[in-house]
Amino acid sequence: MYFASDNSGPVAPQVLTALAEANTGYAMGYGGDPLSAEVADGIRTLFEAPDAAVFLVPTGTAANVLALSCLCPPYATTFCSPVAHIHEDECNAPEFFTSGAKLTLVPGSDRMTPEALRASIEGEENRGFHGPKRGPVSITQVTEAGNVYTMDELRALIAVAKDYSLPVHLDGARFSNAAVKLGVTPAEMSWKIGVDVCVFGGTKNGLMGVEAVIFFDPAKAEEFQYRRKRGALLFSKHRYLAAQMQAYLKDDLWKDLATRANARCDQLVHGLSKARVEMLNDTHANMVFFRLPRATHEALQAAGAVYHFNDMTGSTAETVLTGRLVCDWNLSEAEVARFLEALNQVI
Repeated sequence: MYFASDNSGPVAPQVLTALAEANTGYAMGYGGDPLSAEVADGIRTLFEAPDAAVFLVPTGTAANVLALSCLCPPYATTFCSPVAHIHEDECNAPEFFTSGAKLTLVPGSDRMTPEALRASIEGEENRGFHGPKRGPVSITQVTEAGNVYTMDELRALIAVAKDYSLPVHLDGARFSNAAVKLGVTPAEMSWKIGVDVCVFGGTKNGLMGVEAVIFFDPAKAEEFQYRRKRGALLFSKHRYLAAQMQAYLKDDLWKDLATRANARCDQLVHGLSKARVEMLNDTHANMVFFRLPRATHEALQAAGAVYHFNDMTGSTAETVLTGRLVCDWNLSEAEVARFLEALNQVI
């Protein structure tokens, strides 16, 4: 009953097979191999973007910060949610890779609103050179609080960014889960609604460790290769990144794995609802945040459930605390059922 993170699950067997197949003979390094070129073309096809510039990097943090560094000069600011991964979980890497550009946190929750975004944008570029220039808008889909922006919500945010001619970065560590949840194509959730740079995440969805960064306007990508190399994030044996992504693209494995993870989360949500457990995210793909007394969390974990909850200092057995359940592609229906059975026994 493992719900701690979709980073913790195993690699899909198709990916391991692809790695083994790539592990023969010799190939040019640093992305100069035929497989890397094939994968870039495959991503362009998937996203219906024949002119896009495509790059592979080993981590989601690398994908985000290198993309933002191409969009945000040191004297500008990136607008994002207060709980965005680039703010809370990347150890100031965006600031480091942009040579000091700040983040402006848009007030509110994990899902920014057009009104709050507009107010935050209007709050900059009104002090001359004493304040930062307006920079990119970064949107996280699925959000760090487990919510999925609707297509209309995405369009509304992007429209605000375009009113000020600002580029839009989509942090898509769980891009596949969101696309499956919404029933849309990758193109429909990216450049067709105005996204300039998209991260097509793989690590949280069954890959060993690779993310794709897609610039739909190649002119915005001119610095990326230099920044990737300077940041020590260009793999010499690049074909092993490409092999993972090749498997991900083949027969829409990305969609199959995300569908499995989302289905297990649907099963969880149904069971939690029947047990009248308070859930905090009103939409979900593969994550659910919920609240229970600390004693109940501890009883569930004693029964074998592995997940995180915020055990605050000074909390008592009766203190209601927030927990997070994350479903990965490998989680079985039986494991979710076991968790729900354990919950019903201790609640």
